[in-house]
Amino acid sequence: MSFLSRLLGTAPDPREGVRPLWHRVIELARDTGYYTECGVADSIAGRFDMITAVLSAVMVRLEASELRAESALLAELFVEDMDGQLREFGVNDVVVGKRIGKLMSVLGGRLGAYRSVFNTGDMEKLTSAVGRNVTFAQGADEAAGAKAVAERLMNLFLRLGRFSDGEMMKASAIW
Repeated sequence: MSFLSRLLGTAPDPREGVRPLWHRVIELARDTGYYTECGVADSIAGRFDMITAVLSAVMVRLEASELRAESALLAELFVEDMDGQLREFGVNDVVVGKRIGKLMSVLGGRLGAYRSVFNTGDMEKLTSAVGRNVTFAQGADEAAGAKAVAERLMNLFLRLGRFSDGEMMKASAIW
């Protein structure tokens, strides 16, 4: 789809096909178990960390299939959502672009860190990556929390691998 077609609204937005998947990523990242059982901080930073972690698991699964383009569209929905969140928090237009650039850089770094460990199944490295990239609540046992989050993320990634591409795109609650 050309830029002009999108601008004029003459063609459907290709991101609409992956929007249910984006909503499922958000739903999974908001799972209360991360915050109550694993000790992730129930804050803007903690929730952002869980969104990037769950999004990374889903994107790595998509990249391993015929859905590489959908993975990129999912990243675009991440940007769209973060842009809206920043504006809702009162960040002005001049600063939004810079903040979005930083958030994309963070996502890219985390995706790289998580990609290698999801693909190898190395729980020790995944736990270490979670420990570096997830904000835990004050007073939480960060080592135990990182291990618990890593186990949940690996279980999610393995569960995603059992679904067909079509089932992935339906983003049903079964996964």
